[in-house]
Amino acid sequence: MGKIRTLVIDDEPRARETIKNMLGLYCEHLEVAGEADSVAAGLAAIQELNPELVLLDIKMPDGSGFDLLEKLDDRDFALVFITAFDEYAIKAFKFNAMDYLLKPIDPDELVKTIKRVVEFQSNAKQDLSVVLNNIRDLKKDNKKLVLKTMESIFVVSVQDIIRCESSGNYTRFYLKGEKPIMVSHTLKDYEEMLQEYGFLRVHQSHLVNLDHIKRYDKSDGGLLVMRDDKTVPVATRKKDFLMQELGFL
Repeated sequence: MGKIRTLVIDDEPRARETIKNMLGLYCEHLEVAGEADSVAAGLAAIQELNPELVLLDIKMPDGSGFDLLEKLDDRDFALVFITAFDEYAIKAFKFNAMDYLLKPIDPDELVKTIKRVVEFQSNAKQDLSVVLNNIRDLKKDNKKLVLKTMESIFVVSVQDIIRCESSGNYTRFYLKGEKPIMVSHTLKDYEEMLQEYGFLRVHQSHLVNLDHIKRYDKSDGGLLVMRDDKTVPVATRKKDFLMQELGFL
């Protein structure tokens, strides 16, 4: 199996050199096939080199990494953002299960990120329109979340997520009218993403969408009955905060 053709797009020469050195040291299954320092040069390099992986900076002199993506008719490569960008953009990346590296780049994070990309390379060609729409419309209600399994990539509406349940380093999503989806990220990762969209961690193993709560039963120490008629335990220390969020206090 040949090495993965990789393109590095960053306007800072020192940053490109650092990234290339790290890839050479820690990611021997990659080959840096080229580099570019702008949107225009990056677009030309993609068309010429047909890379399998692109490491893309956000801010460049002639535009942004998003501008570059919008100029592509199609994307046939895995994508990792390199950024010192603000928290809203990072949330957008996470919502689309898109990997990103924060500057200054940590070697351990680089290795973990590349490993995730390689594992999903065969089925990780996310819908570019979903990515760009989430970045443009970050505060709109109909937020999309991309969930990856080893077999499939699911695009779901956040408002259709009833609850999330922890299973070790995995999280199982329960959706309105759909079968559960198991993904290889921790519940904490999704708690950080979803808490500002009406989700609450009511138990060590459970994150619920407040809009899908049917009722609260005081029996058995406290149970939530969700709109799919499944029950979720409520931790004692979470009870008062839950009651406050539901407007009962």
